[in-house]
Amino acid sequence: MLSHIFDAFTQESPISIMMRGLMERVFSAERLDEIFDAHSKVQYQRELLFSTLVNLLSLVVCGIHPSVNAAYKAKAQQINVTRGAFYQKLNGIEMEVSAALLRQTARELGSLIQAVGGQQEPLLPGYRVRILDGNALAATEHRLAVLRQEPAAPLPGKSLVVLDPEARLALDIFLCEDGHAQERRLFGHVLETVEPQQLWIADRNMCTLGFLLGIAKRQAAFVIRAHENLPWEAVSDLQSAGLVESGELFEQEIRIEQEGHSLKIRRVVLRLSKPTRHGDNEMVFLTNLPTTSASAEVVSELYSNRLRIGLP
Repeated sequence: MLSHIFDAFTQESPISIMMRGLMERVFSAERLDEIFDAHSKVQYQRELLFSTLVNLLSLVVCGIHPSVNAAYKAKAQQINVTRGAFYQKLNGIEMEVSAALLRQTARELGSLIQAVGGQQEPLLPGYRVRILDGNALAATEHRLAVLRQEPAAPLPGKSLVVLDPEARLALDIFLCEDGHAQERRLFGHVLETVEPQQLWIADRNMCTLGFLLGIAKRQAAFVIRAHENLPWEAVSDLQSAGLVESGELFEQEIRIEQEGHSLKIRRVVLRLSKPTRHGDNEMVFLTNLPTTSASAEVVSELYSNRLRIGLP
């Protein structure tokens, strides 16, 4: 009987069957537990496997259950461990394990997307674009109720996530347990992954001398919104670079320098015809892309694409 039902799904919805098979392969219990064993330094697996935690959390992420506690209640008999043991295991998952889970599954999913031709058109031909964005839970989110109004209480952690906009896939994550720490603390780890001919797009929180110079040193490019506190020296005057739908563009060449390392880059200014929701009347972008690869309009458009995929 089941074979006839399965045949009906195969004929009527083959993509669904293929997707289920692929996802079950990438996220199989054996592969998940291999990732844990390879990257865990303190925790160990006994009654409760890492793959069981991932499968249960997926029910929350996908909206099948509203909370981890609800998911645990629904699967308590199958999990067969106490609530305390479950949360102790969950709270003890090391950052290296979580990061490895994303990296390794993203690598396989990216290969599948490429194999079926599911990638979007490149944002800038000749460059592999990476969009970097930070994420931090607000002080009132996912904390014990008794701590939500306590400013001195520990905040949830922070993360930097790397997105491939062509595959619409998160490729990498850099984690920090200290919610009070600045994202800039993670920049050194991000720079270790930068490769030649990549183009990194990010907001002004990522605009530091060390990060900009570090990307350029690795033969990569950047389009990063300027931070008002970034020191720079004008090399040329600001000149008009044309009109776009959102306002008027201007451009000039500037120089940034840190610890004897100097770099000439372009400063693109978009004077907006309508202020942003934050009240900004202009947006300034810094880039080391040559004008032959990206005009001022293209630079502005590249940053706009970051906004279109849902990043703030």
